[in-house]
Amino acid sequence: MTVRISRLASGLTVATDRMDSVETVSVGVYVDVGTRQESAETNGVAHLLEHMAFKGTTTRSARDIAEQIEAVGGQMNAHTGREQTAYYVKLLKEDLALGVDIIADILLNSSFAPEELERERGVILQELGQVEDTPDDVIFDRFGETAYPGQAVGRPILGRAEIIETLPRDALVSFCRRHYGASQMVLCAAGRVDHEALVAIAERAFAALAPKGEHGIVASRWVGGEYREADDLEQVHLVIGFPGVSFTDPDYWAVNVLATMLGGGMSSRLFQEIRERRGLCYAISAWSGSLIDGGSFGVYTGTGADEVVELMPVLTEELRRAGTAAPATELSRARAQIRAGLLMGLESTSARMDALGSQILTYGRPLPPEEIVARVDAVDAERVATVARRLFSGPPTLAAIGPISRLEPLVRIRDRLA
Repeated sequence: MTVRISRLASGLTVATDRMDSVETVSVGVYVDVGTRQESAETNGVAHLLEHMAFKGTTTRSARDIAEQIEAVGGQMNAHTGREQTAYYVKLLKEDLALGVDIIADILLNSSFAPEELERERGVILQELGQVEDTPDDVIFDRFGETAYPGQAVGRPILGRAEIIETLPRDALVSFCRRHYGASQMVLCAAGRVDHEALVAIAERAFAALAPKGEHGIVASRWVGGEYREADDLEQVHLVIGFPGVSFTDPDYWAVNVLATMLGGGMSSRLFQEIRERRGLCYAISAWSGSLIDGGSFGVYTGTGADEVVELMPVLTEELRRAGTAAPATELSRARAQIRAGLLMGLESTSARMDALGSQILTYGRPLPPEEIVARVDAVDAERVATVARRLFSGPPTLAAIGPISRLEPLVRIRDRLA
């Protein structure tokens, strides 16, 4: 890696990953805040704030922001997660200062104009409506709410319509002032970028940034349980999941290898056994989602109202079988998928920027690719089997939407896994 890191007097971290083979740069600010910092009454404020950042500042209108970025051929975007929020641009290397200036402007000087706020409420309500019309999206929200009931970590990132409709402007201003401080932020860039030049630009652009932001979160507590929603759909959309591992758990990389082996592609166990061999579904996948203090591991599938009867016993049997040592060829294939995904990402300025920002917030440092590869390659078959037994002994969570009359109860699934 060609990474350099500096810390400004304000507490803002500046990190660069230089790539001399490109003519572009991706630059962004990653903030150590997300849905987990919201109260029940303000669920969705982090995402609404992300939207409003692009809707005008004290010196630029929303149109000015869009036109100035696109006048140099740049692209600007943002995303909100449970634990991090990011604002970023990709542009030619000579336009770096403009990109940083606009990011700083939207983070420090957003006006949150009432008329823009009302307009953006409508946009997010449309986004919420689109999710509600997409059962393979909404099922994950229902799963989170069931696994972590009454907790910020389990609430939907987009929030709820009734909250978005009435959330006052002061809630956005307060959330921004409390959490968007230099100590909670990383300015990172990847591509054709000079580190010292970016530091100088950042010192000017972020001179007014408050030094400290709040980070406090309530510890996550997996409860588990069952959510069922009968609906007149063509398929049953379901997720079954278990308590997972945090980013810093010693089993983190073994869990990722397990997820890849079980449902990480067309050669995975679940795809081959349930879709290819038995034809019981169109889509099936396994995933691992980590937090700073926990996580979840699960399987998603969409299947027919009749097919679900045969699918669930087969699925639980495959989860049980994961607790025995996997063949060497299967383990090697899973590790190769993870390794290739990582190394292919190194060819993208956006992927390298994202890794730099999120890793510094999560681990306090960037993880060199060779370190990650070594950790993945160190995962052996017995480690995967051990972690599978650990995961699938935890209390399960089942969420299902669709024609679910023939879906067996959670207690039967739990007994089969015991």
